[in-house]
Formats: sequence, structure tokens, C-alpha cells
Amino acid sequence: MRAEWFKGAAEAAAVKVSSRRGFLKAGAAATGGLVLGFVLPGGRRLARAADAKPVVYAPNAFVRVAPDNTVTVIVNRLEFGQGVHTALPMVIADELDADWAQVRSELAPAADVYKDPVFGMQITGGSGTIAHSFTQYREVGARARAMLVAAAAKQWQVDPSQCRTEKGVVIGPGGQKATYGALADAAAKMPVPETVVLKDQKAFRYVGKPMARLDARAKSTGRQQFGLDLKPQGTKIAVVAHPPVFGAKVAKFDAAKAKAIRGVVDVLEIPVDRGGRGIAVIADGYWPAKQGRDALEIEWDTSAVEKVDSAKQMAQFAELAKTPGAVARQADTSKLAGAAKKISAVYEFPYLAHAPMEPINCTADLKDDSCTLWVGSQYQTGDQAAAAATAGLKPEQVTLHTVMAGGGFGRRAVPSSDFVVEAVNIAKAYKAAGHQGPVKMIWSREDDIKGGYYRPSHVHRADIGLDAQGNIVAWDHAIVGQSIMAGTPFEAFMVKNGVDGTMIEGMGEPYDIPLNLTAHTAKANVPVLWWRSVGSTHTAFVMETLIDEAAHAAGQDPVAYRKKLIDAKHTRHHAALDLAVAKSGYGKAKLPKGHVHGVAVHESINTVIAYVVEASMKDGAPKLHKVTAGVHCNLAVNPLTIEAQIQGAALMGLGTTLPGAAITLKDGVVEQQNFSDYVVPRMNEMPQIDVHIVPSQDAPTGMGEPGLPPLAPAFANAVFKLTGKRLRKLPFDLASA
Repeated sequence: MRAEWFKGAAEAAAVKVSSRRGFLKAGAAATGGLVLGFVLPGGRRLARAADAKPVVYAPNAFVRVAPDNTVTVIVNRLEFGQGVHTALPMVIADELDADWAQVRSELAPAADVYKDPVFGMQITGGSGTIAHSFTQYREVGARARAMLVAAAAKQWQVDPSQCRTEKGVVIGPGGQKATYGALADAAAKMPVPETVVLKDQKAFRYVGKPMARLDARAKSTGRQQFGLDLKPQGTKIAVVAHPPVFGAKVAKFDAAKAKAIRGVVDVLEIPVDRGGRGIAVIADGYWPAKQGRDALEIEWDTSAVEKVDSAKQMAQFAELAKTPGAVARQADTSKLAGAAKKISAVYEFPYLAHAPMEPINCTADLKDDSCTLWVGSQYQTGDQAAAAATAGLKPEQVTLHTVMAGGGFGRRAVPSSDFVVEAVNIAKAYKAAGHQGPVKMIWSREDDIKGGYYRPSHVHRADIGLDAQGNIVAWDHAIVGQSIMAGTPFEAFMVKNGVDGTMIEGMGEPYDIPLNLTAHTAKANVPVLWWRSVGSTHTAFVMETLIDEAAHAAGQDPVAYRKKLIDAKHTRHHAALDLAVAKSGYGKAKLPKGHVHGVAVHESINTVIAYVVEASMKDGAPKLHKVTAGVHCNLAVNPLTIEAQIQGAALMGLGTTLPGAAITLKDGVVEQQNFSDYVVPRMNEMPQIDVHIVPSQDAPTGMGEPGLPPLAPAFANAVFKLTGKRLRKLPFDLASA
């Protein structure tokens, strides 16, 4: 189902752009160089209608060639660690024949021109940046190059076909040379070619090569500005006292002590997410704002909201899982009764917080006829629209500046735009109280972890039957959990027959098994959201530990058993698994005493990752020593970025196994508040991670998320070899196994 959700990589590659509807050129009055823009064609899912009139956008959209020869590429996504600030410029630079030493990159503001060509909205999600914009950015680069060549050819009075380009220079048939910077103004006056011939991939100079990130130096030296660092002139800082239970109201409050703190400007009641109410303390800086909030005396009204209890919820989910739910996939289960061997299992998965290193923040400057935002947004289209609606403005009256963000994992792409709406509500109240100027809302770490929009909790129930030869003859499966799509704009095409497609993604494939799958959608007063790799965070664990268990019951090697079950058409799965096995020495290398291998393979976002992990038991707890990854993401645009994404995702996957990696609720209140009680992996827990990429020339797929799902099941399968215990919960709980 996830593949259906993000279906369109091939569709993106087929985007056709004409000079009238596709590209816009502009003179250099403002920037002094060649500027190219890109207009999204209609007809895409969630895009405007195919017969809608093309929109004429302002210049400086995707690439700027300046007189000093610098080439600035505008990145239409959020950069929050995944490397798109470098990968997309690589794509344009290759087709443009730019000199990489002169390439720069900037993050795009919210604008229609920057909408994802497949999703039809400006969003960073689904690991779709490279998968969806590879061809788009290649065409931008190729058209810019063609216009520069045309300008040089006209100047030299030769045919453009007689000219070639190299590292930011056009070279003529007689050895003439002109830099891109010198040609930029003239190139801006050239007609935009309706069609361009893209390079043969063999001619790539940058794509496919390990390239250092353009933002690496600024980030490693502390010079990079993130949302938390930005403070436009006159900005005040706001912190909010949120209700302890989601959606609760303020019964009454006393702000006298808060207002007495030096630096506090005002204390204002505001609407907050899910129909609740909160108190914003606005001050000259963060510290007085926080002190003011701590001094508030608030009486909360929680009488009208459900108070979730995690332990009771899990018990209720487990009971519900015993019954069939809405049908997602049908298969005959009659052979269960007479199966030679049976496996019955119940799995539990808790709520998970996104917990990025940079907590939520947003700066809003609200005026009578405009609103300006500075925010690390994954969802510019939705956030701009939500800000406009909240402020009583039109979307075009809202300027949203995309700023660098320190992580997100989905939390900065919320269909409700909760934290952006909160910032605008603060700005509204601040303005209504007679104040002027920007207000910067900052959530503390505690606010961030207790603030909701978690990966949903789930329960899985599986009953599997095997014949005497170890073949799976029946598999009955039920899943219970909250829907992340219900009530969002995505519900219409992601919830089918009562089943949220994200809840079941990753179930069954690529294995040839008779899977009967049903799902129950539960409701709870806990806001839920996609979390890095979405449904695969739990379905991969279930599938890969159960396949491993079936292999053990059949008395067969787990790698051989998988390869037997993986249909031959799934060549990428075989290739990724074979590569990980070969590079790890699985079945051949002599491991240190007490060390074992564990295996898992999973596809998410159209990318296949296979892990062979090496683990042992240390002081009664499992210890992960090494991870060998086989990666099949088709064409690897920047192998260095891919390696980093696998390392980060694997570590995050490891984090889901650590005791304490869970969000729990008691009487509706989240019990965790910081990294002291919500566990994330530390440096001493980082294993050695070796990344190997299957060579391919096919259109690239996504890499931001797929490295996470297979880690936990591979580790759990190793733990079984070490202890004989099958782990049915995340985080790991050996005591109850």
C-alpha cells in the first residue's frame, strides 16, 4: 500500500514541459544573470486540474547563474539532515555542466512553483525528493545549458551544435570561450527550448559519485542557522503552557506572578491543537518566557476529553485483534486447523515520539494584510494555507520562508499544521493586545516529547500453519491501531474499505505466502502521525521475525528460506539480500565467541534494504556490534548521502529496541518528558555499519526512511539465536519473552 501512496516515480520521469507551460525565463534586472523557473503541469494527484491555466511565477525559481559564475540551485524541499541540499544541486549541475566549486544551494520558500511534481504539493516526505525530482531537476539544468549555448552561438555567429560546455564554460568551434557568468544576461533573452536531450548517464560527472555536502562545513563549525537561531529584528519569544491532556481547556488562570518576572511582555490565552486552550507567555527572551510559564497558576478543565491509559489500551487492542477486522487481503485459512506445525503470536508496539534534536519552533510576523513565517516546514503548501486561514488572510498574503531544521522524521509535516497554527494564534493574540513585531514560538524538549503526534501504538495477532516440509500453508493476521490518515486530506485515497493503507504497508510482500489480513481502526485521544518509514516501523518487525520463526520451525537456514519464498520477479530483494550476505560473511566467516548473525530484508518507499547484523549478549542484555547493509535504491545519486542515511536510520531503528523507548499515558497524561525517560541511542550504542549499494542505472528511489525498518527484526532474530526467546514487543523485553 505504501508503494501506492507514493506511486509516481515513473510518472515524474514522464513529466513533459513546454516553453509555454513549463519554464519561465526572466531578465537579470534583479539578480544580474540567467534565471529559470519551473511550472508544475496539471493532472497529478492532489495537483490542480489538468485544464487549469498555467500560472506565471516570479523569477529566481530553480537555478540562478550570476555574473560571477556562481550557480545557485533552489531546493524545493526542506533540508533537515537527509542531504537534499547537495543531491538536487548535483543533478542540475551535471546537466548544466557547471563547475561544482561554484555551485551553491538555497531552500525554497512556499510557492506553487516548488510543488512536488508527483504529490502536487510542496512537501518533504515519503523519501520522495530524489525519486520525484530527479528528472525535473535534470530538465531544468539541461534547458539552462541549452540557453547558455544558444547565447554563445549567437555571439560567435555559429550553430549551437558546434559548441560544447565544460565546467561552467561554453567552448566554440574555433576555440572561443565564454563563462556562464558572462553569458547569463544574453542567455536570459534566449527562447526556452521545448525539448532537451538529457545526458547519457555514462557522462555524469557528479551524479553517482560520492560528493561532500554543501552544508557540511557550516553545520560542523556551528555557523549554520536553524529555525531556533533565527531572530528577526524586534522578535519576542513565546512559550506556551499546553493542557496536560490533549484537547483540555483552561478553567481559570492567574498570570500575576508571571507578569512580575522581568522581561515578560504579556500573558495571553490562545487556542491550541485539538480544540484545546493554552496560555502563551511572551517575553524578551526564552529564559524569562519559560520562567513566566513556570510561575503561572492554571486550573485545567479535562472533563470533556478522553483520558487514555496505555496499559488498558494495549489490553483492549489485544482483545480486538482476536476478531477479524476490515478485510485488507483475503486468503484461505482453512488449512490452519490441520497444519503440521503452528505459530501463534501477539505483538505490541507503543507510541513513539519523533524527538528531533531541534525542538519545534516557528516565527510569525502578523500585520493587517500579510503574515511572514520563518519555519522548518516539511509541508509548505499546507502550512501556508493553514496560516492564512488562521490569520484571516489569503494564502498569497502569507510568505513562508523555509529554514534549515535539525531533524523532523515526519513531525514537521502535520496535516493539521498544529505548531504553525499555534504560532499564528500567538501572533494574533499579541497583535490584538496592541503589540507589534514578530513573535517566535519555541517548544522546550519537554513540550516536544509531550506535545503529541506520535507513531501510533499497534497490536498484531498472527496464526500461521506449516506443512511437514516447512511450507507456509495458511497465515491469518489481524492488526489493531489508530489511523494516521483519518480526518486528513489524505483519507480519501489512503483509506479503502475501512483500512488505512499505511497501517498494513509492508505486510506480505515480497513473500509468496497465503496471507489473510484484516485491520481494526481504533480511536483514542492521542494525536498520531507518520513516523520515519510509517507503517513499516511495525510491519517489518512482524513480518521478518515471523518469517525467521517459520524458517526455524522448518529446520531451514533463514536466508535460504527467505530466498525460496521471495518470488523471482523481486530481483531487487534478491540482489540486496545477496549483497548483504556476501559482504557480511554470513555462513562463512568465523565470528567471535558468543556472537551470532541475524537477518532481515524489507522494502519501503520502493527501496529494498537487507541487513545482516552481528550481536551478542553483554551483562544480560543484547548488544549490537555490526550491521552490514545491502541497499537497492536504483541509481545512487550521492553514495555518501546514502551511507549517512543508512547509518542514521539504522541507529534510529536500534533506538526502537532499547528499554525505555516508548511513549506511555496514564490518565490521559504523557508520562515521558525528556531524554532522561524517553530513551534514544547514545554514542556508545552505535554499531559499526558497513553500507554496500547494488549498482543500477534505473531511476532512483527514496533513501530517507527505508534504512530503519529491517534493523530491529534483524537484531531480534539474532537475539533468538542467543537466547532462544522470540521477542514480541518493541522495545525489547526479554523478561516477558
